[in-house]
Formats: sequence, structure tokens, C-alpha cells
Amino acid sequence: MTKPLDPRTLPDLIKRPIITEKATLLMETNQYVFDVSPKATKPEIKAAVEQVFDVKVISVNTSTPPRKKKRVGRFIGYKSQYKRAIVRLAEGDTIPLFPDV
Repeated sequence: MTKPLDPRTLPDLIKRPIITEKATLLMETNQYVFDVSPKATKPEIKAAVEQVFDVKVISVNTSTPPRKKKRVGRFIGYKSQYKRAIVRLAEGDTIPLFPDV
């Protein structure tokens, strides 16, 4: 049994949009890339994007890359874990990442 989605905590799942060369190429096919909370599930990400941006989400693909080692002097640690979500929107919906100033 799944827990119900709390609409008050959904906007906190999306951290920031990703603006890279690959992400801007994906925008042409109506796909947007976001950094999300590592514990967020696909249904939660879908509900959060639909609530925050008022669009219709068709699919959500996520990726959690392996942690990389980081060395500071003689100490070895790891970079923090992150999760990326690629969200495909319905035809005609857009997310204004670059608002007119």
C-alpha cells in the first residue's frame, strides 16, 4: 500500500532545473531536466511538477549516478548523492525556465 501524497511537501522535492547543453537540446522535444530529492519517487516527482508548473506530465525518467570519491589532503570522502529526473510534458505544455525580463 502506498502512502498518500501530501500536496504541501511536493514542491520541496524539486531542487532546481538543470541548464546544460544536453538539457537545452531535450527542451526541443518537450523534456525538462531537474535535480530532485534522492528519496523522491516517480509518482511524487510527477505530482510535484504538475502542481508547481501547472502542466500535464506524460512520463518521468530518473537517474541516480554512483557516488564519486573526493580527496582533500590525506582524507578521502565522497561527493553528496543526487538524483536527476527527466520529465516529458504533454504536447503544447511548456515550462518557462527563462522568463522575459
